[in-house]
Amino acid sequence: MSVSPEIIVVGAGIVGAACALDLTREGLRTTVIEEGAPGAGTTAAAMGHIVVMDDSEAQFALTRYSQILWDELRGELPLNVEFENCGTIWVAADDEEMAEVRRKADYYQERGVRAEILSPASLREAEPHLRPGLAGGLLVQGDGVLYPPCAAAFLLHRAQELGAKVLLGKKVTNVGKGAVRLADGSALKANIVINATGQLAPRLTPGLNIRPRKGHLVITDRYPGAVRHQLVELGYLKSAHSLTSDSVAFNVQPRKTGQLLIGSSRQYGDENRAVDANILSRMLRRAFEYVPGLKGISGTRVWAGFRPATPDKLPLIGPAASDPSIYIAAGHEGLGITTSLGTARLVTAQILGQRPAIPMEPYLPTREMAVEHHNA
Repeated sequence: MSVSPEIIVVGAGIVGAACALDLTREGLRTTVIEEGAPGAGTTAAAMGHIVVMDDSEAQFALTRYSQILWDELRGELPLNVEFENCGTIWVAADDEEMAEVRRKADYYQERGVRAEILSPASLREAEPHLRPGLAGGLLVQGDGVLYPPCAAAFLLHRAQELGAKVLLGKKVTNVGKGAVRLADGSALKANIVINATGQLAPRLTPGLNIRPRKGHLVITDRYPGAVRHQLVELGYLKSAHSLTSDSVAFNVQPRKTGQLLIGSSRQYGDENRAVDANILSRMLRRAFEYVPGLKGISGTRVWAGFRPATPDKLPLIGPAASDPSIYIAAGHEGLGITTSLGTARLVTAQILGQRPAIPMEPYLPTREMAVEHHNA
C-alpha cells in the first residue's frame, strides 16, 4: 500500500519549485506535478530581475523580504543561475520623472534600502551608452539579476535531494477536497494541494481573478560592458499600471555572458504565444531611444510568453476561498522570480501555523471577497 504525500504542488515553475523546497526543508512529504518541462512556462518568459518595488506597502514588503532571501541563498547557487548584484538604475527622462526619483529615494532609504540619486553627469558616468540629455536617475544597489530557468531547476533539484518527488509529463485536470486528478484517469490524495500554475491557475481553481498578460523578450549576441546595470525607464511604472491597454517600456538587462536581455511589453487579450511584430518593433524602438547604440547589435532570439496578473498587482498566496485544502501561489505577473522565495515562506508558514516574517493578509486569495462584500 503506497503512502499518500502530505503536500502536492501543481506546477514546477520557479514559484512551485520554491514552495516544494521550502516545504521539504520543513520535513513535509511533498510531490510536484508538472505537465511540461520545469520552468518552461511563465518562468521562461521572465527577465529574472531581483528587484524591490514600491507600488504599495504590500508589494514592497514581499519584494524586499524575497530579495533578502535570494541574497542569503546566493552562496548555494550554481554558476549557471548567473546571479549578479548589478543594481537597478531607474532612468528619468525629465523633471517630472526626477520628482519620482526623489520620492522613491526617500521611500527606499526610510525602509533601509540603499538608493542613490544620480545627476545627469553621474548617470552618464554610470551608463555611458545612454542618450545625452536625460534628467538623471535612481541607483538601487542591492537589486540583481539571474537566469530564471536554471534558478527554478536548482530549487527543484534541491527539493528532490531533500526527498521531494517530481512527476513530469502529467496533466492535472482537477483539484479539490484533498485530491489531484490526472488526465490519464488516476488520482493522488494529499492533505493540501498547492496551485502554482501561474496564468493557468483559474482552470484548476475557478473564480481566481488572474489574467494572462503577454510579454516579449529579445536576447542579443555578446556585447560585454554595453550596459552595466539593469536599466528601466521610470515611464515603465506608468505603463505597468495599465490593466487594459498594450504598452511598451525601456528595460534592458546585462547578463554575465555579455549578452543583453531587452524588454518590455505588456498585452492583454492576446493569448497567441507567437511574436507580435508590431509590439516587438515598438519595444525595440523604445530601447533605441534610450540607448541609440543598440541599433547596431545582433539579436539571437526573440520570444513571447504570458505572466499571470491580478487587478491589484499582488499575488494570491494562501487558502482558496472555495476549498481550504487548496492553497494558491499564483498571480505574480512580472515579479514571480523575485518573490518566489518569499511566497514559499508564506505558504509554509500558513500550512504549519507559524508566524510569518511579513503580514499575510494583503496576499490572501480571500481578500477579493472582502472587497466585494465591502462594495456591496
